Amino acid sequence: MGATATTSQPRANTGPAILAILAISAAASLFLFWLIYEHPAADTTSTKLAFLPALNAALNGLSATALLVGYTFIRARKIAAHRASMITAFGFSTLFLVSYILHHYLHGDVRYPHDAAWRSVYLPLLASHIVLAVIALPMVLVTFFFSLTGRFPQHRIIARWTFPIWLYVSVTGVVTYVMLRLAQGS
Repeated sequence: MGATATTSQPRANTGPAILAILAISAAASLFLFWLIYEHPAADTTSTKLAFLPALNAALNGLSATALLVGYTFIRARKIAAHRASMITAFGFSTLFLVSYILHHYLHGDVRYPHDAAWRSVYLPLLASHIVLAVIALPMVLVTFFFSLTGRFPQHRIIARWTFPIWLYVSVTGVVTYVMLRLAQGS
């Protein structure tokens, strides 16, 4: 009976934190959709900070690299190195999000040209990237919450799902950037 109370106690305490993470993630996603699709671009000439899309792609690539390094470390049971790599990936993803918000605040939505090659590949790839990015945000936060609070069994369970989704979002962020730049001829 004592084991049951001990096991259920940490889970009971996770509820409010997970609800807060879900609420923050939903609010962030709604804000981004508003920013991208409703808010008028502040820089209609798209001349201010024109390097932001390339920076976003670089940050996504760095995040993907840190994720893969972190995965390698955890497979080798190098916990401290794994933790450092995952915090690095989180840092790159956080910087990406700040840069992404700034880019869309300034430049609005950038569309793939209608007549460009690979549009039928780009649009489903972008759609999967967006949907999984929305899903990844709370998963990443919950995974970090479990790790940072010492709930390692729960961390391992969700990390098995978080890792491939986060990696996919990071890699497809780079791929969609490259495809868009090639279609625009720049």
